[in-house]
Amino acid sequence: MELIQNTPDLSAYLAADEVIDHHHPLVRRTAARLARDAEDSYVYARLAFEFVRDTIPHSQDSGDPRVTWRASDVLEQGTGICYAKSHALAALLRAEDIPTALCYQKFDVVHGLVAVRFNGAWHRQDPRGNKPGVDAQFSLDGERLAFASNPEFNELDYPVLYAEPHPLVLDVLRAAPDRAYLWKTLPTAL
Repeated sequence: MELIQNTPDLSAYLAADEVIDHHHPLVRRTAARLARDAEDSYVYARLAFEFVRDTIPHSQDSGDPRVTWRASDVLEQGTGICYAKSHALAALLRAEDIPTALCYQKFDVVHGLVAVRFNGAWHRQDPRGNKPGVDAQFSLDGERLAFASNPEFNELDYPVLYAEPHPLVLDVLRAAPDRAYLWKTLPTAL
C-alpha cells in the first residue's frame, strides 16, 4: 500500500499543536530520558515506541475509565486508547525531530496508529499495547502491526498520513466523559 501525506510539507509532521504537544515539559522530560539511552534516531524511535506500547496500558485492556487525548495527558495519566497512545508516541518522536504521521485502519471501528519517516520512506507502527493475540513490534523492515486488515470482512488500511489527528477521531475523544461512553461512539469509518 502506498502511504499518502495529506500535506506535502514535511515540517507539518514535526509540528506541535494542542494534541501533539511536544513542547509540554512532561513530554520534553520523557523524550530527554529516552534519548539518553539512544545512540541514534532509529534507536530512540524504537525506545519511544516500546515505552508507549509497554508502559501506558490501553484503557480498554486495563479497564481504566479515563479518556485521554492530549499527548501530555496520556503520559501524565498513564492511560489511553489507540488514538491517544498514538498521539503520545507522535509527540515523543516529534520532540526528537523524527517526522511522525497519524494514520488509521478500519475494522468494526477505526483504529489509530502512527507512521515514522526514516530513509526517505514512511513506516507504520502500532503502539496500542500487546496482549494475547497481539504482538506489535517496531520495524522498518516490514510491518509488525497489532492487527492486519482483511478486505473480505470490509476492513481496510487508510492510506492517508495525517499531520494532525483526524477531526472525527478528536471530536469523539473530546466529547467522551468516560471510556464506556467513548466505546459506544467510536467512529466506524473516516
